[in-house]
Amino acid sequence: MNAKPIRQQFADTMLEVGKEDEGLVVMVGDISHFALQPFAKACPGRYYNIGICEPSMMSMAAGVSKSGLVPVVHTIAPFLLERSYEQIKLDFCYHKLPGNIVTVGSAFDYANLGCTHHCYGDFAMLKTLQNQEICYPSTAQEFDLLFRQVYRSPKVTIYRIPSKSHSITWDPNKLDFGCGINVVAGKDLTIIATGPQLENAMRARDILQSQGWSPEVIYIHTIWPLDNELIYDSVSRTKNCIVIEEHMQSGGLGSEVLQVIHPIDGMRFHSLSIPNEFIHSYGGYEEQCKRLDLTAEGIVKRVNREFRNASAAV
Repeated sequence: MNAKPIRQQFADTMLEVGKEDEGLVVMVGDISHFALQPFAKACPGRYYNIGICEPSMMSMAAGVSKSGLVPVVHTIAPFLLERSYEQIKLDFCYHKLPGNIVTVGSAFDYANLGCTHHCYGDFAMLKTLQNQEICYPSTAQEFDLLFRQVYRSPKVTIYRIPSKSHSITWDPNKLDFGCGINVVAGKDLTIIATGPQLENAMRARDILQSQGWSPEVIYIHTIWPLDNELIYDSVSRTKNCIVIEEHMQSGGLGSEVLQVIHPIDGMRFHSLSIPNEFIHSYGGYEEQCKRLDLTAEGIVKRVNREFRNASAAV
């Protein structure tokens, strides 16, 4: 089980890497301040709480990068990505500067706080930029391993860390940035999941298997660049593909997967994601997932509705 919260692992990883690499500089927007105090004490002069002025913080981080250091910028997703989009575009990407952007509160993780704290279009907006890469580490182990692999990448690396983890632990030798994971092999259905929805994908697989399906489950932790070869190979065999993600339908993982697999003859595809509209309903994270069918039962319902007549196995 992945018991450690990912945000705590973020702080622990900053401390460990910061001790090893004197170029690492952490900048936060009035969040995770107490969790990062061990880093601040161990790495004096390399921790800054800039406060709630995210665009300025992003420009400052670009200056840190320009000086040859390695910035890590961290706060809540809508403020760090949407409010600071211009600075990411012009200060980092236009000048081809490297850096690390670590967000929390993506999608509807902060569901109770309403639309001001929602961010379900981040993949779509970020993919329009050049010189960037996006990952979605959804356990403490994933964040630690992926960050260490790419934090000195020549690109801007965005890490979307959720509030909820899935429960699967990987062989560290098989967790590589840019490479998806074939979790379970199957014959007539490909379930592609990202983020904590892997948990529901695995539960749905068990239910679907009892109904006569043979589902293959693929886990995607790197959104961009996408592991096209793994996805194409799976769907070319199964012919049926459903993508589960906590992102709006337009521009998310589903959109990218469809671009990869659309040449496959006889392929059927369905995206289980957030509709292209604001979430106005009340409720916490679990309640929103249930309303949006982002549950194991929701996956099973959609598979049988979309693909039941297409499967040769049933």
